[in-house]
Amino acid sequence: MPASTAEKSTRAHLLSLPVIVAALGYFVDIYDLLLFGIVRVPSLKSLGLNEQQVSEVGVTILNWQMGGMLIGGIFWGVLGDKKGRLSVLFGSIITYSLANIACGFIQDTSLMPATELYKYLRFIAGIGLAGELGAGITLVSEVLPKELRAIGTSLVAGVGLFGAVAAYFTVEIFGDWRIAYLVGGGLGIGLLLLRVGVIESGMFKEVSSQKHVTKGDFFSFFTNWTRFVRYMKCIGIGLPTWFVISILATLSNELGKALGIIETVKPGLAIMWCYVGLAFGDLSSGFLSQYLASRKKAVALMMAFTLVFCLVYLFSGIDSANTLYALCLAMGFGIGYWAMFVTIGAEQFGTNLRATAATTVPNMVRGMVIFMTMIYGYFKPSVTPVYAAAIVGVICFTIGFYCTLTIAETHNKDLDFLEE
Repeated sequence: MPASTAEKSTRAHLLSLPVIVAALGYFVDIYDLLLFGIVRVPSLKSLGLNEQQVSEVGVTILNWQMGGMLIGGIFWGVLGDKKGRLSVLFGSIITYSLANIACGFIQDTSLMPATELYKYLRFIAGIGLAGELGAGITLVSEVLPKELRAIGTSLVAGVGLFGAVAAYFTVEIFGDWRIAYLVGGGLGIGLLLLRVGVIESGMFKEVSSQKHVTKGDFFSFFTNWTRFVRYMKCIGIGLPTWFVISILATLSNELGKALGIIETVKPGLAIMWCYVGLAFGDLSSGFLSQYLASRKKAVALMMAFTLVFCLVYLFSGIDSANTLYALCLAMGFGIGYWAMFVTIGAEQFGTNLRATAATTVPNMVRGMVIFMTMIYGYFKPSVTPVYAAAIVGVICFTIGFYCTLTIAETHNKDLDFLEE
């Protein structure tokens, strides 16, 4: 094939409707997922909470959102393998869009206080948000040629992660956290219209006609030892990403104070810079994987990069908010192997379990935030917030490196196979 024709073919694949819609879907998903972290302090203060309550109630609401993602990941993953990737892309966005619109109208009621309602709505939003990335990555992985999978999924995540930047500036421009939730819900509803023309994965269509094949059996990850180990390693690879997001960025106001930074550190700004880095990291990770001809080497290098800047953040004696934001940018770039990690999860398993794996794996990692915040909260009173964060980090990076180095390589792997 002539070079110009090959370039056109590559461009046509990477700019195809499934890739564009998956990228925009993830953009809206990240906007809504990160919005609570960005408006956590101002929204809870406007509901009448003091600084101590903001910290405690904020972590509780975050945990409910992540718990919803854990449950939603299983639900949407199974649905994706049983009913198709598109059913998840439609169903999940309706769920989280309506929940986000409802968050814009939170107030005390005769039935329950506003903070309780907030908690339940973020739980429902979490369930909806759980389906977007896994279904999108699975669909893109199955419709693109194998030599373009890494680049295609990196484009989806790279574009999508700028949703965090949009969320931050929406809050800054409107100055009202309620409007930010309404905008997020409106973006989701608008996205539904774009999805009408997206076609289902050919691999799924072929498998769906085979009635004898078991599809979307979540418990099959636990009934076969080799499959179970593969599944656990996929989850382990992602732990450092959410350590950076949920502890170092989301709780940066607490850590900034513990580090002796005099200025007020804004968690929303820390999260935004983290996700700017993440977006560029995700765009780079696909090309790095392609250059190294290895998913594992690309992830291990980026994880090591992240570790270095986590140590700088916690132990170098930083003394300004701007330095902390710069470190969030650097750590964000390092954890930009997020799309690669989800792609690895999709590539490890057959077509009849692929959506279940690709959707549950990232949401299991997000669900682990509950345990990260619990460990952080347990050690914080006795060893200071900085060392409490370090303890969580040691656990996450140890597991992350072990799983990355020992999992099977999937670069250029043929995905047209079934799990028996």
